[in-house]
Amino acid sequence: MKLYIPFLIVFVLILSGCSSGGGDDGSSASSDTTILDEGPTSLDLIQFDSEHFAGSGNCNECHTQLTDEGGNDVSMDSDWRSTMMANAARDPLWQAKLASEAQRHPALKSVIEEKCSHCHTPMAERQSIFDSGNIDNTKLLDDGFLDTNNSYHDMAMDGVSCSLCHQIEDSPDLGEQESFSGHFSIDETTAKPNRKIYGPYMNVFTTLMKTNVGFIPTGSAHIESSKVCATCHTLYTPTVDDNGDVVGEITEQAAYLEWEHSSFADGIGDDDKSCQQCHMPLAEGAVQLIKQPRGGQTSKRSPFYKHHFVGGNAYMVNLIKEHADEIGVTAESGHFDATISRTIEQLENRTARLTIDDITSDGDVLVIPVTVSVLAGHKFPTGFPSRRAWIHLRVTAANGTVLFESGAADAQGKIDGCDAGIDPLTFEPHYDIIDSSDQVQIYQSITANVNDEVSYTLLRGAYYLKDNRLLPKGFDKSTAAEDIGVFGAASVDDNFIGGSDKVTYKVDTSGYSGQVTIEAVLNYQTLSYPFYTDMIKDSEAEPLVKRFKEFYEATDSYKSGIAISTASVSYTK
Repeated sequence: MKLYIPFLIVFVLILSGCSSGGGDDGSSASSDTTILDEGPTSLDLIQFDSEHFAGSGNCNECHTQLTDEGGNDVSMDSDWRSTMMANAARDPLWQAKLASEAQRHPALKSVIEEKCSHCHTPMAERQSIFDSGNIDNTKLLDDGFLDTNNSYHDMAMDGVSCSLCHQIEDSPDLGEQESFSGHFSIDETTAKPNRKIYGPYMNVFTTLMKTNVGFIPTGSAHIESSKVCATCHTLYTPTVDDNGDVVGEITEQAAYLEWEHSSFADGIGDDDKSCQQCHMPLAEGAVQLIKQPRGGQTSKRSPFYKHHFVGGNAYMVNLIKEHADEIGVTAESGHFDATISRTIEQLENRTARLTIDDITSDGDVLVIPVTVSVLAGHKFPTGFPSRRAWIHLRVTAANGTVLFESGAADAQGKIDGCDAGIDPLTFEPHYDIIDSSDQVQIYQSITANVNDEVSYTLLRGAYYLKDNRLLPKGFDKSTAAEDIGVFGAASVDDNFIGGSDKVTYKVDTSGYSGQVTIEAVLNYQTLSYPFYTDMIKDSEAEPLVKRFKEFYEATDSYKSGIAISTASVSYTK
């Protein structure tokens, strides 16, 4: 295996579009022509060349400085380098949680590292196994992949890069249980320069890519399928008992299975959309996929999926931006700002919408129905269980006096009225009716250990005490498999259905008459305060946890949550 310049950077996940390009004119450019002797700058992508993979910097030789027919910059590297996908291996929250879990379960450290390496450092993991035939080589901590002296470090830091995702094969298991938790299929035997790399376009030029990076661009419809995303975005983790023994497993995240059980996956109507269609928006018209056509030939293709990989994690993107030097990224502030802007736009327009329905009064009690309509194609929030959304409702008198408030949050993101903020062994239940200010509707998943106690330690999760995350359209909770089930009071709430939830607030306004203003806000938080406070218990023992604590305390933007939908009405009683 050859490794070129050790860069400290973080890059991950290109799903479709860059596998076609090049020309059959026989011209070539060396894959290491931009290697610098003076070390990396803020724009250097990792370059390496192994038997099975190539660095994002190798691919960047041709697939940059791209524009669509609307004149927009749609360069893959520019869009991708500041995303959470691009920073999967350097994500300081992931590193801290990895260290925390290993600290709490030292006997299972290798199990934890092996599980995490599948999707956070997949090229390093696969190449090390291919080289040695030994899965025990997939270490992350200590002298593992995160160590700059590890021979696979650069490959690890390039994360789930171009030559990883575009080499995922259309195996019979793709989209099935066998492929989940990072068990995608990669060709283990074919040597360069004859390895296939997949894109969505047929009849492509092959010579340039084969000559420069050792891959044959091959058109295949599977690269546009949600099944490719399913391999890492459906994750099962072990369940550990008090003795440290593995006694089962739990679904940690299941965005693909949630999508599959919704109207977004049924192939009918306007809602039918793949993961890529939502998270990789289309460019304006066709795009030439290489920056300099060779021999007069072009590779202009349409449709072209922009490599935005936009989700909902503005908080972590901003935290990484604020601590870019310490973390060692290659994106500049402008790149991060663009990803944050896209993330906020996604949250505000394509996740959920809140409305206040017709208000009535029952004597001195105002009856305020609030409906949250779901726009996402999976549960919201989805993915990692640190995330939550909640409703903040406030009723204000004409003179500004607050008559009622539920769900206010402080600067740390601690929600007033949330039971877990008072006692970490409790959690806030799901509500159909809220009639007290110490009740708040929080959409989240909460796990219990084998002793039926609330647990934020991932490996202690045995089952879900609560999962009332908002359901996508078409999601039938009565037929949903346990992997994606609804748990707690929401499971028997007839107003909690696929596509929406209705919460009725009953507010006693005794002693007041006149006009009131009702404002409701749906907020979203990447890292819940209870999840964070549980993890940092290990900050004295684990440097990576301590480092994240320092980052958290120094970074306020988006910590307390993001308002993604607001509604306000007046009512006279």
